[in-house]
Amino acid sequence: MTGASGRSARRPRFPLSVRSLAGQVFLLQFAVVVLLVAATLVALVVQARRDSTADARNRTLAAAQTFANSPGIVAALNSPDPSAVLQPHAEAARKAAGVDAIIVYRLDGITLTHSDPHQIGKHVIGPYAQAAAGKPFTRTFQGSLGLSVVSAVPVRAPDGSVVAIVAVPVRVEKVQGRVDRQLPVLFGGAAGALVIAVSGSALVSRRLRRQTHGLGPAEMTRMYEHHDAVLHAVREGVLIIGADGGLLLANDEARRLLDLPADAEGRHAGDLGVEEDLAGLLASDRPATDEVYLTADRLLAVNKRPTAPHGPVGSVVTLRDTTELRALSGRAEVARERLKLLYDAGGRIGTTLDVKRTAEELAEVAVPRFADVVTVELLDPVLAGGEPSAVNPEVRRVAVAGMEEEHLLYPVGELIRFVPTHPVSQSMLGGRAVLVRDLSGDDGWVAQDPERSRRILDQGIHSLLAVPLRARGVVLGAADFWRGRSSPPFDEEDVSFAEELVARAAVSVDNARRFTREHTMAVTLQHSMLPRELPEQSALDVACRYLPAQAGVGGDWFDVIPLSGARVALVVGDVVGHGLHAAATMGRLRTAVHNFSGLDMPADELLGRLDELVAQIDADEVTAGEDGQGITGASCQYAVYDPVSGQLAIATMGHPGPALVRPDGTVEFPPVPVSPPLGLCAGLPVESTELTVPEGSRLVLFTDGLIEDRDRDLDTGLAALRAALTGPDRTPEATCATVMDALLPERPTDDIALLVARTHCLGPDRVAEWQVPRDPAAVGPVRTACARRLTEWGLEENVFTAELILSELITNAIRYGGEPISVRLLRDRALIFEVADGSSTSPRLRRAKATDEGGRGLFLVAQFAERWGTRYTGTGKVIWAEQSLHGGAAEGAGVEGLGEILLGQWEDSAL
Repeated sequence: MTGASGRSARRPRFPLSVRSLAGQVFLLQFAVVVLLVAATLVALVVQARRDSTADARNRTLAAAQTFANSPGIVAALNSPDPSAVLQPHAEAARKAAGVDAIIVYRLDGITLTHSDPHQIGKHVIGPYAQAAAGKPFTRTFQGSLGLSVVSAVPVRAPDGSVVAIVAVPVRVEKVQGRVDRQLPVLFGGAAGALVIAVSGSALVSRRLRRQTHGLGPAEMTRMYEHHDAVLHAVREGVLIIGADGGLLLANDEARRLLDLPADAEGRHAGDLGVEEDLAGLLASDRPATDEVYLTADRLLAVNKRPTAPHGPVGSVVTLRDTTELRALSGRAEVARERLKLLYDAGGRIGTTLDVKRTAEELAEVAVPRFADVVTVELLDPVLAGGEPSAVNPEVRRVAVAGMEEEHLLYPVGELIRFVPTHPVSQSMLGGRAVLVRDLSGDDGWVAQDPERSRRILDQGIHSLLAVPLRARGVVLGAADFWRGRSSPPFDEEDVSFAEELVARAAVSVDNARRFTREHTMAVTLQHSMLPRELPEQSALDVACRYLPAQAGVGGDWFDVIPLSGARVALVVGDVVGHGLHAAATMGRLRTAVHNFSGLDMPADELLGRLDELVAQIDADEVTAGEDGQGITGASCQYAVYDPVSGQLAIATMGHPGPALVRPDGTVEFPPVPVSPPLGLCAGLPVESTELTVPEGSRLVLFTDGLIEDRDRDLDTGLAALRAALTGPDRTPEATCATVMDALLPERPTDDIALLVARTHCLGPDRVAEWQVPRDPAAVGPVRTACARRLTEWGLEENVFTAELILSELITNAIRYGGEPISVRLLRDRALIFEVADGSSTSPRLRRAKATDEGGRGLFLVAQFAERWGTRYTGTGKVIWAEQSLHGGAAEGAGVEGLGEILLGQWEDSAL
């Protein structure tokens, strides 16, 4: 259909177009007919004019002679009125002869007869002297009426003298009327000839269109020129075979490739002198596609296709000389395989940031496509993430690929010290690839281990290519490529390829080494900042888990901080990002939380201070121009548990709330007001909430990496956490294990911190509390009641110190504080004294002067208590102190010890 449409597009719109051969023939025929008609017409006109003129001469002369010799003319001339006698006869004769006039002149020129009566009697001057002399004549002249012929004949008397002249004129135009009558016949014949020419040209045009498939002369010429040029210039043999197997056409290249004789065209394909198998293909009707045949010393790629239905039955055969192409294609195939290997290496080497695994990927990608065996050795500092200071021939083998009998080569993990003459040593020291085509003849390689070398040679390994692993100008190790048995030895082209392959792998090894170094530093930094062990306290049983992300160490942290009054703070935080910056930021925030916790701040106030600190850090780093090094995102959850009241105060900023597992195994997620992440509150107050937690409940604090992942949203994670926590009572350690097993993703993308705490309460038998009126006299009774309670608890040895501490604290509250005043005594891991009053003024420790009578109460408290401090409440403050139940400040307390302490307040010069 394509060929037909193409021919149709080339077909002229009119059959006799001037661009077609038939049109050009028609134009030629038309021109010939026109020329013939014109020539015929000219000849006819000329001949008619000649004949007309001759006829006019003869007619006028005959009419003149007849009238001049007519009987009675002389007598009429001699009559009294010659015109009256002659004029009627002259008119009758004129009409009979078909001339213009018959004029009779006397010798003196007087007109006697005329076709115009008005001219009779007039004198006419004319060339009649010859007729007057007795000689008739005929002349042609151009008169007022056009071309005319006149004949003049003398009238003779009986004696022979001339008495008058008869002149007969006639216009030649009258004679040419016959020509005009012949013109229709002439033009009709010309038109008929043109019709015949048009019909013939149309028939010829249709015939040509069928035979040339609608091609015009220009296209036929161009096709012939291209056909001739292609057949002679193309570098591919072309044969056209007829339906009977005869050779119809062969171009120059086909004659050269097949060594065809000069008279090959017309012969049968089997008689061309080519090999039998190729001759059989040429003579058959079977098509062929890139079939290779050996002809003489050439490898020919043969293609054969039938010419029908696009032409007459037959086939066209193309021949290509592939002798050199096969050699080039072999090298091109090798180059293509090498490029593909480099491409594959780019995708397979460096998939992890593990130095050893990267070396294994290099060995695996090169076997068996480049080498039969590959080994990789690295310097020991590289494995640890360090950068080697100098090239050391002592390396550790980290990867082997392609060797089934591993005992032939040094095993993975073995530390190898190569001799200086070994190719690996030479490559590492020289920083270039070392090629050993024949291992059996290389003494330096054999000298390393002759017995092992002999076994390697016996296994057929015969060639070695050692390439140093270099990155940023530093040698990290070496990659060794081995070939054996049927594989050809390495050559110089293999050297350049191996260097390119190893160079790419070296970059990945160096990246993994640098990541290992940074990861080690980050892990070290983070581990130094995370709690190494949980502090001892009796309010909570705590277990924890921390898991860094696959991408590296992040900024998640947790903490357990003992507070005054047997209370415990639980902290979980998260810093967005990974690496050293995230770990360092986490350390700063954790330190700040510890410091703020030491001030016994409420949970909401502590997070507000932490928010201000983060905002200040960001502002300082922006001012310093440290783009991108601020705290891009951080969250924190701070919870304080009071074992006396069973109250849990929680505040959170940008962090998911905790889970609460009640003693019956039910799980709930208490509603906790969530403020924006740290650094975004802009000084706004942080909200907190308080819960009453039954004893034996489990508090579960976690970071978002536990419940959120790229394949799991928040709701799904919380549902999975609820399912993992629901069930029978478990220890915090078992709870951590269960949660991690259920929710830990295969490849964590974020850090995970988990903190599980089981609550305990201080029962009424371990708490004593008294209200104290604001009267110095009330100190004694309270001190006595306290001593009595300590005795009940079996703490008689602590009575003296406890009385002293309580006396100073109560006296200080009565003197400087406000009502109401209360005293609480707690028995926990330590003995805790708390004195609360309604004033928010905080006491401070100072050294009294020698002349001061007071000011030494808090000094005594600080000397006898392990810790002391102040915390603020909604109604005032609490001054507290802790006394160890075993040793510590209680040892040596007594009258003697008290005296030494008091005397130490004065210098010797003051006594």
